[in-house]
Amino acid sequence: MRVAFLVAPEGVEQVELTDPWQAVADAGDTPVLVSTEPGKIQAFNHLDKADTFPVDETVADASADAFGALVLPGGVANPDFLRMDERAVAFVRAFFDAGKPVAAICHGPWTLVEADVLRGRTLTSWPSLKTDIRNAGGEWVDEQVKVCEATPSTLVTSRKPDDLKAFCEAFTEVFAKVSRG
Repeated sequence: MRVAFLVAPEGVEQVELTDPWQAVADAGDTPVLVSTEPGKIQAFNHLDKADTFPVDETVADASADAFGALVLPGGVANPDFLRMDERAVAFVRAFFDAGKPVAAICHGPWTLVEADVLRGRTLTSWPSLKTDIRNAGGEWVDEQVKVCEATPSTLVTSRKPDDLKAFCEAFTEVFAKVSRG
């Protein structure tokens, strides 16, 4: 199964990209880096520049139909850039419309707020997103990982990099159900 990792050209928290990416690859699925611009993305370790990663597809050329699931890494700037890009927001919304699973960590749910897909869902995130999530119709909880199976698609969320192990275990289990059919 192909799994989209949607990130902005800069601002993604590197470990929130690389750990889930490795978990997807270890599960036998194919991670695909999707961004709003072609070329490379600049990852960060908090506020310091980290590594760059090549973009596989742009949201202008990508379709949720070509993927089995979506991962939204965090980083403060990353989802803020994404939620300002109409094509990125539409790409995210398309996964929910199609009933495909989505995983988001830390600040990643900010893009979900903009996509207007949180009504009736329970999720977690970095604590500063609590009010935004509630205002978008979601219920925010302070848990290491939250799996919300509200229809039409399963949403897996976590709060921060310290939760990565539990986050990766939870979303790879959910994604495996999809790939097995």
